[in-house]
Amino acid sequence: MNRRSFTGLLGVAALAGLNAACTTTSGSASDNASKRKEIDTGADGALNRLYGSVNGAQSLASKASGILVFPKIIAAGLGVGGEYGEGVLRVAGQPAGYYRTSTAAFGLIAGAQSKMLVMMFMTPEALQGFQQSKGWTAGVDGSVALAKIGANGQIDTNTARAPIIAFVMTNAGLMANLSLEGTKIGKLDI
Repeated sequence: MNRRSFTGLLGVAALAGLNAACTTTSGSASDNASKRKEIDTGADGALNRLYGSVNGAQSLASKASGILVFPKIIAAGLGVGGEYGEGVLRVAGQPAGYYRTSTAAFGLIAGAQSKMLVMMFMTPEALQGFQQSKGWTAGVDGSVALAKIGANGQIDTNTARAPIIAFVMTNAGLMANLSLEGTKIGKLDI
């Protein structure tokens, strides 16, 4: 086996291990309640961090029909890898469903990292399209505008007019020049 095949095989194994370790299966009612509470607590922290870091984010959130929050998405791999996270959709400030996100990644990947993702559905139609899907993919089932910050430190006005606005943050802050194309989101059974 050559080195390139071996590296690819390691990446596929890492992705499979990441999905297996993170996949939530339906358990007891108390396990599910505990999992929902863990996700809700993480979402509260993620939103507070976003609002404290990005001028105008809280104002946009107050106008959103729904907000999908993935407080922690883990990316791992070696050459080939993937990302996985669990989150909550909030409508009128209340949980309206729990979701998982996953993305396959190819290229220069080594190790693991964590980020958070907040998607704001700015129109009732965008939210309804998401909620009615059996499995939603960014760029296929809905166009997602990645939030950009203008020179004035505020959210770019073109971004603010999009039907779905996404914020991606790492420990270093808001990420730019990133694509969410191909990011898959499905309902969790908890």
